[in-house]
Amino acid sequence: MRSEGGARAGAAWPPGTGEDPVLRALVEVSADGLALVDDDGRVLGLNAAAAQILGSPAADLLGARLPVDPAGHDPDGADLRRTGWSTPGGGRRDLEYRLLPVAPGRWAVWFSDVTDTVRQQQRLTAITRAAASVADAWSLRATLDAVAREIAMTAGIAAVQILALEDPREDLRLLGMAGFGDAVDFPEKLALCRQLGAQVLFMEALDRREPIVSLHRKPVIMSDPRWAPLHEVMDVPDWDSFVSMPLVVRGRGLGVINAYYLPGEDPGPGSLAFLEAMADSAAVAIETAALLASTRSRAQSDERRRLARDLHDSVVQQVFSMRMQAEALRAHLGGAGADPEAVRSGAEELAQLSASALADLRGLVFELRPLDLAENGLVEAVRSHAASVEARTGLLVEVHAPDGLELDADVDVQEDLYRIVQEALHNVVKHANATRADILIGRSAGGGLCVEVTDDGSGAAPDAAADEPEAGDGVPRASLGLVSMRERSERWGGRLAAGARPEGGWRVAVTLPAPGGEATREADR
Repeated sequence: MRSEGGARAGAAWPPGTGEDPVLRALVEVSADGLALVDDDGRVLGLNAAAAQILGSPAADLLGARLPVDPAGHDPDGADLRRTGWSTPGGGRRDLEYRLLPVAPGRWAVWFSDVTDTVRQQQRLTAITRAAASVADAWSLRATLDAVAREIAMTAGIAAVQILALEDPREDLRLLGMAGFGDAVDFPEKLALCRQLGAQVLFMEALDRREPIVSLHRKPVIMSDPRWAPLHEVMDVPDWDSFVSMPLVVRGRGLGVINAYYLPGEDPGPGSLAFLEAMADSAAVAIETAALLASTRSRAQSDERRRLARDLHDSVVQQVFSMRMQAEALRAHLGGAGADPEAVRSGAEELAQLSASALADLRGLVFELRPLDLAENGLVEAVRSHAASVEARTGLLVEVHAPDGLELDADVDVQEDLYRIVQEALHNVVKHANATRADILIGRSAGGGLCVEVTDDGSGAAPDAAADEPEAGDGVPRASLGLVSMRERSERWGGRLAAGARPEGGWRVAVTLPAPGGEATREADR
């Protein structure tokens, strides 16, 4: 085969095709690729645009097989199809094409390069999924592993690391990784490379707060003895070029995303914009984890202050009264003509005070770690607490649980569920003006645990109450209580919903996933 005379440079057509000069001109000026193929998809001729899209001279493409299937062509099927093409440089292009029979054993193929469009769609999908994982995941490592996987699944990127390093003097933290296999010792080996004097580009990205792009980085690393501790790890992915994108929140560098590009892939502007968006998601996850830790610390401090206040207001005062009563009895017995009836009355009062103090002390100890949880499980611990609330406040509290319900959650999970019930009942007593509360403990549709507390009260939000004491920093205790309940549920991958019920009253519901399962959204219904 040869290029016919008069054809546009870069085109190649078999003799006898395209004699019509007008048709020939239209084909050659077309921005879309046009090729003539046989039943096996082998190129018989093509225009210059086709050669440019496929990335090779037209003469080299004659006889090459395009990834199309004329034999399987369905005239009633989809008009547009997609396929992939590997260029001689090792890159990949996504093609959109149409097939049309033009003669026995010959097919016309129109195609265009939609690589940028496809990759943009992939990147937008990855950004959306990463943002969802930031909102849903309860573990920072799980969240950032998910972000790393989303990046690595997009075209052109072989492997990803998400590293946190706020201070060059601190130890590096590996928060997310994909494409490297089992390389959990990466931070330690990187530290050895730094000690040997290896040039670590991502430190520059973190210092400058701007991305670093290094083309053909792998050969440099693999030939440098200072990178020897990491040679085995870095040789696992098939990569060539490298980009380090800093994670920045409010001008503060939190870490970097390191992306390792497949050979032949160019980290161009579109890819950098994608990495920047993913870096924003990762930075939000890290910042959110820090805020949750701060909230947890504040809630724990508030809980300690509350227990100390309750201890002082109940047990300490009662013990002080017991001491005074004992002193009075000793003085009375030491005097002449002691009245036995007065001694008996004083002793009975002392016994009542000690019994009351013991009951309050047991209640406080139970709050620190409900003994019924370890001995009898969540349901019985909740029943015991419900009975205590009912006796103390007059609120009718009913606990509903299926007979024979077996809880496969460990005691820490059950304790967090118990605390959620405890806080929810506290809010019912303090804010709901309710006469009844119901607690449901059971299984969700996905096999996880579901706990729900409802009441027949006013349906007002707990943090709307003006008489609730502040827990510190001007935040009402009830508001912190809702934060604490949500944090306890999310710690185990659960979902918590709290709000007014259409039929009246308030509802708090938490659903935890089954062991090894995914977090559900049932509590949000």
